Amino acid sequence: MAIKKYNPITPTQRYLALNHQPHLDKKRPEKRLTKSFSKTAGRNCYGRVTSRRRGGGHKRLYRVIDFKRSKLDIPAKVQAIEYDPNRSANIALLAYADGEKSYILAPKGIRPGDKVISSNETTFSPGNSMPLSAIPPSTKVHAVELYPGRGAQIARSAGNAVELVGVEDGAATLKMPSGEIRMVRADCRATIGEVGNSEHGNIKLGKAGRSRWLGRRPRVRGMAMNPVDHPNGGGAGKSKGGGGRQQLMSPWGQLAKGFPTRRKSKESNNLIITRRNGRKIKNK
Repeated sequence: MAIKKYNPITPTQRYLALNHQPHLDKKRPEKRLTKSFSKTAGRNCYGRVTSRRRGGGHKRLYRVIDFKRSKLDIPAKVQAIEYDPNRSANIALLAYADGEKSYILAPKGIRPGDKVISSNETTFSPGNSMPLSAIPPSTKVHAVELYPGRGAQIARSAGNAVELVGVEDGAATLKMPSGEIRMVRADCRATIGEVGNSEHGNIKLGKAGRSRWLGRRPRVRGMAMNPVDHPNGGGAGKSKGGGGRQQLMSPWGQLAKGFPTRRKSKESNNLIITRRNGRKIKNK
């Protein structure tokens, strides 16, 4: 995989940088593993916009991903590596020995023809799934469960991985991609290796139209608005502080900088050892 740049024949191509992936399968996805996907355009069940700047975009089919990896001790062969429009990572089509097929997140370095398996004890090859208690420390894993049997919730985007620090007294200590260090139960499952398609973050769309294809609508800076439209609006000319001494916040008063959004009453706060900002939690 490599980032492909173009000669600046047009204004769009001057900054365009796309992810060149010739190994991806060009066929349509497995029909039994897809379902319809209706977009909400940022609206909730009452039709009100709760997530701004969303709408439009190309029509998509949702690929059903097996995040639980619950077919134990049945080897599977990677049939194809495919593009998934619903996530930054690529997906791998598995064909199990009993004839069943499923999609998983494609780990880094995996190719069609490789063998993977989900088991409680197996080799430490990319794509193999096993409990954290069976994985040696300092191993990079992805698609990690927060609770046993719920399915993978941690490290699922392109290029991400979690480092297993150690396992002690039935709890596994993980170092998250953000730098946060936290604990989960040692019987949670994880997949060996890193998520593939690490070059996804280096893509430059090159034009506004390509962003609209992805369902992203235009974004107007608050400073460019009037005071009636945004707390940061107004001011004579270009004003960093808006018309007055407002703090950076949303139109509804939600602070944008330095305001913690995580609830203090969340039960899993007790499992966090070190925050992503490097601050250690007391009584740990």
